[in-house]
Amino acid sequence: LYQLLHDADFGKVAALLKSQPIDQIAIAGAFVIAGYVTLTFYDLFALHTIGRRKVPYSVAALASFTSFTIGHSLGAAVVTGGLIRLRIYSVWGLTVVDIAKIAFITGMTFWLGNALLLGGATMYAPEAATVVDHLPPSINRAIGLSGLVAIGCYLVWLAPRARAVGRAGWRIVLPNLRLTLVQIGIGALDLALVTMAMYTLLPSEPIVPLSTILVIFLTATLLGTVSHAPGGLGVIEATMLIGLPQFQREELLAALLTFRAVYFVLPVLLATLTLGLRELWMLARPASTGRGDA
Repeated sequence: LYQLLHDADFGKVAALLKSQPIDQIAIAGAFVIAGYVTLTFYDLFALHTIGRRKVPYSVAALASFTSFTIGHSLGAAVVTGGLIRLRIYSVWGLTVVDIAKIAFITGMTFWLGNALLLGGATMYAPEAATVVDHLPPSINRAIGLSGLVAIGCYLVWLAPRARAVGRAGWRIVLPNLRLTLVQIGIGALDLALVTMAMYTLLPSEPIVPLSTILVIFLTATLLGTVSHAPGGLGVIEATMLIGLPQFQREELLAALLTFRAVYFVLPVLLATLTLGLRELWMLARPASTGRGDA
């Protein structure tokens, strides 16, 4: 990232940030809100999958929003997000094993949605991936196809009967074929909405196809996730700058900074405040209050 930006005009970046249209930011914000609402269904789906259906949506939404937002912002999301989930769900009788199962199912939701969207987009626009990974378009198209084939094979495997993974208390009965399609839809919709938020903030010129943005942005977020860097900081920006040379660096950087503020900074502040207020309320409430109020 330093090599990409060492001679950039940061005065111009600041000017572009100040002049960014409010309506453009508002539309991106609407996509971000819709994306975070979709994100709440990750935990709700996982809870139903592991048989913890009595946990209400409001609790699942709180746990999902705070654990994902704070966890990914701090890095090592499996650990940090897991601790937040345990803090919230333990009131409802969930154990460490249950939290591990939830992490497994929500992880599957993310990866299945990513395989569908990124695999399909890479098949359609393999040249976009070539800019980042320097592989021939034919190889990238094959990689995209392999992601879709993997999903297809998984669905065929699920079709005949109920499948399970793990043993004893760690055993998880996987969603059936119909529910897995719902699971894929949740993951794909979440990623599509966040991509649209980024797409909305990009400069209007030059015109770059949405399929290209989809490939580059999902690759950037994927690399940011596997890097475990807090919020994918630096990883997402570097990948976008490399993958979208069509845009002027300063204009693209201004869009990326705005996106980071809207999608990462503001939500993590809200999640931290929400979690803090919940903790204060839990401390202040009478000891005899039932768990249903939590």
